[in-house]
Amino acid sequence: MTRHGQLYLRDQVPPRSTHYDRGKFGRLFPALPPFADDTAKVRERLLELGKPGGLMDANDPPPPADALAPNPNNPDNPTHTAGVTFLGQFLDHDMTFDPTSSLERQSDPESIANFRIPLLELDNLYGSGRAANPHLYDQTSGGVKFLIDAAAPKDLPRNSQLTAIIGDPRNDENLIVSQLHLAFLKFHNEVVEHLRKGGTDPNRVFDEAQRLVRWHYQWIILHEFLPKTVGQKLVDDVLKQGRRFYNWRNAPFIPVEFSVAAYRFGHSQIRQGYRANFTGNNGQPFIKHIFDATIPDSDPDPNDLRGRKRAPRRFIDWQTFFDFGDGQSKPNKLIDTKLSSPLFALTSPAINMPDNPRSLAQRNLLRHLTFELPAGQVVSHVMGIKPLDEDDLADLKPLGFQARTPLWFYILREAHIKQGGKTLGPVGGRIVAEVFIGLLQGDRLSYLRQDPAWRPTLGSNNDFEMTDLLKFAKVA
Repeated sequence: MTRHGQLYLRDQVPPRSTHYDRGKFGRLFPALPPFADDTAKVRERLLELGKPGGLMDANDPPPPADALAPNPNNPDNPTHTAGVTFLGQFLDHDMTFDPTSSLERQSDPESIANFRIPLLELDNLYGSGRAANPHLYDQTSGGVKFLIDAAAPKDLPRNSQLTAIIGDPRNDENLIVSQLHLAFLKFHNEVVEHLRKGGTDPNRVFDEAQRLVRWHYQWIILHEFLPKTVGQKLVDDVLKQGRRFYNWRNAPFIPVEFSVAAYRFGHSQIRQGYRANFTGNNGQPFIKHIFDATIPDSDPDPNDLRGRKRAPRRFIDWQTFFDFGDGQSKPNKLIDTKLSSPLFALTSPAINMPDNPRSLAQRNLLRHLTFELPAGQVVSHVMGIKPLDEDDLADLKPLGFQARTPLWFYILREAHIKQGGKTLGPVGGRIVAEVFIGLLQGDRLSYLRQDPAWRPTLGSNNDFEMTDLLKFAKVA
């Protein structure tokens, strides 16, 4: 495996470029062949599989139908609240950023720059540090707090053209992830105040706040997000028995089997719509579709959850998205091969690359060709896991994918068949668990490396969950 990335103290060593130190993508299984040749016929079959109204479309009723109406084709996950998906999206933006690859041409992962440090250190929040990105920080605080717009404290800070002033523009892609980014900004600011009141040396406040924020964030990943996603048993196995497939020579990298396939499981969990808050529409709860492609992006306050907008009602009440014990939280969808219908007609802000198509399923499937990903059955065999039976994939037979299945689809179907859609199955779960735990173990600044016996100090009972973070940040 070639060298990937480099560790550095972001506030002490200047970045080599305006896009941070660039790592590379790579492969878990470099010797495995692609699941299919990149031919016009194969592309046609992949487009058929991921088309609107096709096999992967949950066929939700279109707007203006009730976006929260039950759909038997897209059932709920009783073990996940709705916010887990968007926390997963936020984590993805902390690990990877690939603005250069195309859906049309094949790409060598090791030649593609990852415009993120492949670690879980919140560089989508902190950017390249206070010296390189002073616009992210409130200079009236001495530059130790993030900038919050006093005139619009429930929104991300924005310039005069409403472009968000944040470390990663993708975190303004939809209202939910933008509000999650805002929550992390406010969490850092509250930690600063907590340290000041505790008498921390003013010259050390920022560094100590950043460390506490990162470590509590890493705790959430390891003790909340991963157990919900892959199951506690698998997390414990990787921690105790070690990683079997995700290893590196010099520094962690992001495998395409993870970024292009396994970690895209969250797309199947997105609901058709969400209740954004309790008071945004004349004091009544209002429901917004996740995306409504019939609304032009020029609308300053569209009736969907697209980002890059500012209006009084565009904020999130987190009780809908995480379980605060008040009965208000809503569930995620199951992990399976059905995606909510709005994801088959993405709006322009949700697509950061100009390539057609607008179906998220088609875009994910085409990447299997451009990155030459192996078949799910072959990966399962190499991992020593019994592959799914062809009967479990019989609906793919007309397309010829039942025996050599695109890895993303295979992982979604595996989760449905083997875990009832509540968590990832053994192939997808192992890939996701090993990458997340490997990133933490490969980061010399993580709490797992510096102080594995550390316990959170900002929650209760030596624990810390997303609800604790949101409450500490005073956004819930």
